[in-house]
Amino acid sequence: MLLGLLSGSAYGQDPSFSQFFSSPLNINPALTGMINSDWRGIANIRVEWIDPASPYNTSTASFDGKILQDKISESSIFGLGGMIMYDEGMTGALKSTYASLDAAYNIKIAEQGGDHRLGIGVGLTYGHKQVDYSQLTFAQQFTGYGFDTNLPTGEAAFSNMNSYFSASAGLLYSYVSRYSGFDFGAAAFHLNKPKQTVMSDPNQYLAPRYVIHGNYQNYLYDKLEIFANGIYQTQSKANYFSVGGGLGYFLTEEGDENRVIANAGVWYWSNNAIVPYIGLTYNQLQLGLSYDITTSKLASAARRPQTFEISITIRGGETPDTAVPSPWK
Repeated sequence: MLLGLLSGSAYGQDPSFSQFFSSPLNINPALTGMINSDWRGIANIRVEWIDPASPYNTSTASFDGKILQDKISESSIFGLGGMIMYDEGMTGALKSTYASLDAAYNIKIAEQGGDHRLGIGVGLTYGHKQVDYSQLTFAQQFTGYGFDTNLPTGEAAFSNMNSYFSASAGLLYSYVSRYSGFDFGAAAFHLNKPKQTVMSDPNQYLAPRYVIHGNYQNYLYDKLEIFANGIYQTQSKANYFSVGGGLGYFLTEEGDENRVIANAGVWYWSNNAIVPYIGLTYNQLQLGLSYDITTSKLASAARRPQTFEISITIRGGETPDTAVPSPWK
């Protein structure tokens, strides 16, 4: 009890990615269907603090695309998509599963040097948490010679944590020309503040998560492009920002049947890490790898923690004439 009082307050937040730009449905439902193709599938894998342990592992799979394009105006985009996320905490003792369904509508509002667009998106997320008691030991299981995990834990209430549904919404402004593109958006998650507790405490709800993000890309010349983006996220009293960018170099000539682009950049995650990133695009396949160089107090630990993240994006269908290649679309 004394240690708990001395520790002050602790705040939690939804799982986040260093490559936030490669997990668009986790940032803003209005990004659904805003892609340089007809459809897009993405997988993200994050393994955090590998050494000396691996307490956090997060993975997602998402799919979104444009639908009913032959039934609506050419100036409009209707996107539909979904995402599944699996998250492990406490080295697998706490397991969380999320599934979301997102829809967005985007319309051209002006043509001045390019297309100016405005979009709105909504989403519904199902969440469930459970405790894996095989990964834990309790005082009731101590026999005097060690722990017997076959004995009752006395904590059966944790297995009764109820599932929940939460609502999200977002807005997006974008500008696209032949040689540049820009996006700026804002979103809010858990707007209905769903209850997430095993106790009968009405104050124990999932706090809303608010996100602001921006992306920019531009051709420097025919074989080189620059891209940059940033995000600010706050939930309860836990907040952070990440900002950075990089370059994409075309390894093939314009007009070649196969397009190959090498990407490299670096991001700064506030009070947490510096994140170098390398990526490779081959036609409609995009691969990304990043490593978190810890800058928080954990950097002074005897065994420095290591965090890796992998993203895989595959696109299909036609590419718009005005599309500027980028790692996140």
